[in-house]
Amino acid sequence: MVGIIAFGAYVPRLRLQRQAVVAANAWFNAGLRANGKGERAMASWDEDAITMAVEAARDTLTGLDRGRVNKVVLASTSLPFADRQNAGVVKEALNLSDEVASMDVSGSQRAGASALLDALQASKGGAGEILCLAAEKRAAAPASELELTSGAAAAGLLVGEGEVVAEFLGGHSSSIDFVDHFRSEGQEFDYGWEARWVRDEGYAKIGPKAVKAALAKVGIEAAAVDHFVMGAPMKGVNDAVAKSSGIRPEAVKEPLAAVMGDAGSAQALILLAQVLEAAQPDKIIVVVGFGQGCDVLVFRTTGRIVGALKGLGVSGWLARKKPEANYIKYLFFNGQVALDKGMRAEFDQKTALTALYRNRKAVMALVGGKDKMTGTVQFPKSEISVAQNARSIGQQEDYPLADRVARILTHTADSLAYSPDPPTYYGAVEFEEGGRITCEFTDVDAEDVVVGAGMRMMFRIKAVDEMRGFTKYFWKAVPDYRAAAKPALAAE
Repeated sequence: MVGIIAFGAYVPRLRLQRQAVVAANAWFNAGLRANGKGERAMASWDEDAITMAVEAARDTLTGLDRGRVNKVVLASTSLPFADRQNAGVVKEALNLSDEVASMDVSGSQRAGASALLDALQASKGGAGEILCLAAEKRAAAPASELELTSGAAAAGLLVGEGEVVAEFLGGHSSSIDFVDHFRSEGQEFDYGWEARWVRDEGYAKIGPKAVKAALAKVGIEAAAVDHFVMGAPMKGVNDAVAKSSGIRPEAVKEPLAAVMGDAGSAQALILLAQVLEAAQPDKIIVVVGFGQGCDVLVFRTTGRIVGALKGLGVSGWLARKKPEANYIKYLFFNGQVALDKGMRAEFDQKTALTALYRNRKAVMALVGGKDKMTGTVQFPKSEISVAQNARSIGQQEDYPLADRVARILTHTADSLAYSPDPPTYYGAVEFEEGGRITCEFTDVDAEDVVVGAGMRMMFRIKAVDEMRGFTKYFWKAVPDYRAAAKPALAAE
């Protein structure tokens, strides 16, 4: 039996209030008021498709042995690197074996569904367990409808053969060069076509045909579908496609438009992950990815779906939020407004790629060292132990720290040094099993930064080398959100 073994997600903490966007831009485009209700997920300056994919992967793999992963696939249309494998960066951050394969999937809003369908078919053919990720941080022109309706988020699904929570029954694909929107090489923003045409000629004709073909292949009646997942950003489209396909209205999954926004190629997988959170056994789920054609996947949940969620999941991440009404901050975080950064920002961020490669386990995966003789943990790993009265040499083994709970030992709020989001909080944290590191804190408010507070490490952007276009990543400490949302997780 091939299907979904585990699932997870990630939604950034910040929620841009749509009314703030409307208040700033309605003088220019009064039509924006129609989308002025609710909030959308907003990535911080130190988040991108890679960092969100890493967190979705960690959420998916909670409580599982990462050694079971044979391949990492990352789908997105907003990948930070055009010629550096983004999935490979995720693989490094997860501290997976160098024998694990990796692949990027892009070029369409159905990239997430395409990646999932391909991963399931590959697992069925003997490729082993594949970690399928989708993440988006889409750029949108100021005062555009997309700026209001889009949202940053990521999803993860571990697929393979064996004890699955949802069996893959089959799927169907169509490829049609229906250009509802596009973005050419070198362009910053999408160019969209007229919405009514997209709805009536695209979704309404391509979608139902693909859904019916998929259901026919697996021998399932449309009336038997319990959950219909598509995530079209246009109001009423999901219901219309379901109705034309013969699927009951109550089966249609609400697309999270008011609380998160449309996460592009990741949307269908995010909605699927949320459906799986609360699904009961023996339920039929239809997932549709739309974009220059259609990918349709059909699943049936198994008895293992009950209690299957081990991480926070979509609902947990949605609950971890901070409203953001500063529209200028949103623009600055996305590089769409130039603020005077001052002379303290004028220093070269060049990365020595040779040093990054030699130290990639420490930098990318936060792997320290543990002395085999004394048990002393330290970061970074070195030939000589820091253990007092036992300066052993060459006795350290790899000791991953990224998933270990830590406590704040010291802290500072720095308003002098340059930061895209001042003040910069940083300090020393000590891991419960041993080992200390001085690092930046992120996703924190002043009241969160106190000695003894529980923290967890998160993979984030450290800085951007704007001269060469290279993004530097490292680990930062965030409040231990897992303990607050799910007390049992902190004990894992």
